[in-house]
Amino acid sequence: MEQPLGTGPEANPDPQLVQQLNELRFFGFTVLEDVLPADTVRALHDFVMATEPDIGVDTLYRGRARHLANLVTLDPMFFPLIDHPRVLSVIEGTMGSEIILGSLNARVVYPGDPDQGLHSDVPVPLLRHGEAPLMMNTIWALQDFTAANGATRVVPGSHNSGLRVPPSDFHIPFEHKAEIRAGSVIVINGQTWHGSGENRSDAPRAALFGHYRFAHWLRFQCDPHDRFDPAWLPMLSDRQKTLMRMIDGLTGQHGADFYER
Repeated sequence: MEQPLGTGPEANPDPQLVQQLNELRFFGFTVLEDVLPADTVRALHDFVMATEPDIGVDTLYRGRARHLANLVTLDPMFFPLIDHPRVLSVIEGTMGSEIILGSLNARVVYPGDPDQGLHSDVPVPLLRHGEAPLMMNTIWALQDFTAANGATRVVPGSHNSGLRVPPSDFHIPFEHKAEIRAGSVIVINGQTWHGSGENRSDAPRAALFGHYRFAHWLRFQCDPHDRFDPAWLPMLSDRQKTLMRMIDGLTGQHGADFYER
């Protein structure tokens, strides 16, 4: 039988990371508490809430929830999130280092918005069993996630289901509601069923979503080259450039799921 991560002869010495990697392996998600300091969270939250009404885009989700897409092209304040060491170590510990940043977006869920519906982020033909996923997602809480404001719901173990969504007649008795503090991050295997809950509070709830994809043959969701300010290129670390395929500079648009026009 295969050993849990961190128990073999080349065990990682960081017990917290070992725990997080094992949670991802067995449950399909893990929570990293207090990744960002309060002042950084406030700045990110204020930017999203001030900018989303002007350039946010409607989504296919229920209610009034909207996306603010391709944040790395909007302000350099988002650059440190791309390769944040606490988050990226968990991503790379699961997927390896040959990855790209598929996108970094924000989503605002408004009072009265219903639950999103459980789903995975990986199309059925790309689902993998017993191997590293081709995609992982990170959810950055820009305010406390509570049961009232629609904390993200996750179904433990569903990354091994082989299904993108639960069967219509399937009752799910085991669902985790990720009630976390602002500044914390949920890391999710892209195959795990998850979705935001109903916002029953009287205030909108904002979060960031940074997802990573296997680099060799997958394209971006939002191409960071699209309208990226060339003056910002020297601000990027080499790892950030690699994750956004900018190590050789801005050489034109790369394949992406969509472009915002």
